[in-house]
Amino acid sequence: MADDPLVGIVLVSHSGPVAEAVAALATGLAGGGATAPVAAAGGTPDGGLGTSAELIAAAAAGVDRGAGVAVLADLGSAVLTVKALIAEGDELPDGTRLVDAPFVEGAVAAVVTASAGGDLAAVGAAATEAYTYRKG
Repeated sequence: MADDPLVGIVLVSHSGPVAEAVAALATGLAGGGATAPVAAAGGTPDGGLGTSAELIAAAAAGVDRGAGVAVLADLGSAVLTVKALIAEGDELPDGTRLVDAPFVEGAVAAVVTASAGGDLAAVGAAATEAYTYRKG
């Protein structure tokens, strides 16, 4: 699996700093060795709060290695923006999938699984499974 391309991960948040921090956390917890490509697409191009189709598309293109791109989003309009981009069909790389997962825990699970060589289905399943993590 070492020569196979890794699934890319895009983290979409209404806040640039939140997206960057979650990307750094997930990448840091993925451990040593090859780490899946991860990009943050947070906020608006001018640094404000919101979501940007342009930033999301650029992030997805930047992490695409041919194995698919898993996109995790934080809140409602971020999800809607990603869904609209997927529906358009020409803005995101082939094999881009919106993953229904908690933002932080799902991002960590996605990056760890992708870094271990998991395919897009495995990455999506690991991120979604994060909904079952109990904290108390």
